[in-house]
Amino acid sequence: MGKYIKIKLWSFMSGIIVIFLVLYINVYIFSKGVHGLNYNFLFSKPLGFPLGTEGGIFPAIIGSIYFTGIACCFASTIAISTALYLNFYCKNKYIHGIISIVIQSIAGIPSIVLGLFGYTFLVVYLKLGISLLSGGIILGIMIFPFIEVRIQKALEEIDKDIIYASYALGISKSYTFFKLILPMCFSEMISIVALAGGFAMGATAPIMFTGGVVNAPVPNSILSPAMALPYHLYILIGEGISVENAYKTASVLLLFLLILNSISIFTELFRKVK
Repeated sequence: MGKYIKIKLWSFMSGIIVIFLVLYINVYIFSKGVHGLNYNFLFSKPLGFPLGTEGGIFPAIIGSIYFTGIACCFASTIAISTALYLNFYCKNKYIHGIISIVIQSIAGIPSIVLGLFGYTFLVVYLKLGISLLSGGIILGIMIFPFIEVRIQKALEEIDKDIIYASYALGISKSYTFFKLILPMCFSEMISIVALAGGFAMGATAPIMFTGGVVNAPVPNSILSPAMALPYHLYILIGEGISVENAYKTASVLLLFLLILNSISIFTELFRKVK
């Protein structure tokens, strides 16, 4: 009995430590940056010499939203298709195993390597250039395993008797998915994609070589380069330009991440209540 008490105490203390560390990091960054946030910083472009010592981060905010949106659209499309194929169409266990290994391998690729691949294949070979599209696709490849594995698990948890009953009535697999399965797990898919969006928005390495440009204006097309909050933050700290503006930029980035995580949490709560 004493062992179970020790395990329970150890688990409780571990949870408390994790919560404390997360809260401490967030509170520390917000305390350093929130007081300096104002309209000019949020809605103007970077100014000064070196660039970023004055002005704001509006192009970086818009660029991050565009990068994240493209990444989520690209990744969720192929992730849902892959999960659907593995759950309802793939009957060969060897093909299933190969696809699963490929997905796990993609999840283990370092983000900087994905950035180099994106530069070589998308920017140079496909001639997409340094653009939102190139950066968004690479970010989409990065978060693809994150989305696919969780959506596949969500599809596996659906009561198989409901699916078999639909098949027994002569209903096709595609109709069953769109009219029966998708409504049952749609809110969970939204939650998963929102979490993946937070993962993509905070990534720097993949867009350094594919879409991020330090002094880019607000993009006017998906083939334009763009600034991004994490890349701008990296430049501010790496070049020693402005620690104060770096904290303000980090606060804005954390705020966006909290919004995406909140969407995921509330969507999941709504699904459970419903």
